[in-house]
Amino acid sequence: MTVVLVHGNPETEAIWGPLVEALGRDDVVRLSPPGFGAPLPDDFPATYLAYRDWLEAELAGIDEPVDLVGHDWGGGHVMNLVMHRPALVRSWASDAVGLLDPDYVWHDLAQVWQTPGAGEELVDTMLGGTVEDRVAQMTTLGIPLAIATSMAEEQGPAMGRAILALYRSARQPAMAEAGRALENARARPGLSLLATDDPYIGGADTRRRAAERAGARTAVLEGLGHWWMVQDPVRGAEALTDFWATLD
Repeated sequence: MTVVLVHGNPETEAIWGPLVEALGRDDVVRLSPPGFGAPLPDDFPATYLAYRDWLEAELAGIDEPVDLVGHDWGGGHVMNLVMHRPALVRSWASDAVGLLDPDYVWHDLAQVWQTPGAGEELVDTMLGGTVEDRVAQMTTLGIPLAIATSMAEEQGPAMGRAILALYRSARQPAMAEAGRALENARARPGLSLLATDDPYIGGADTRRRAAERAGARTAVLEGLGHWWMVQDPVRGAEALTDFWATLD
């Protein structure tokens, strides 16, 4: 068995460190999407469908059954994959199921990234400056210093290009239209990780509704925010481990 973790924006695989430690397993693989801690090829379009295809190719190269876990846009990539090729995984877990609900409204930052001109300015502000500047931004969000430093060292123009292309490809109604296939995710056991204080993935009602359509159970992470995996990795690990135990 292999656990595969996929992170989001503006992150690198470092965001998973505390959760991997809490899981206490030696079969965990961390995949970095192009531009987000991995090279961004010049010919990679960085659309949400391109990332789905990238993830499918990565999983096709893993021989063992996969328990796939995604956070933020990594959670979006997970959902797009299991709606398209669920046979590539044994199970899936995502904290971003709500993106596929027809009533989902992109958060304020995403709407700026989706706006020509303003998006470029915001990316320059976020990812420009020194490593210390970027670390300061992330630590104010509750990301531990060591993890923030590791991520800041990987942030730059390539990640900025990926952010803009990804979010603009997913401008509504794109996600609502993609979500028409949510029922396909029922082909494999699923878990929706619902961090109650996460302001980016939509309200609890939309997340629960999307999870129900996808045939997923919901694990409520009460009082935790967007970066639940560093805020309380033990609780996150317990939610995942309890879910996987039902599959054995």
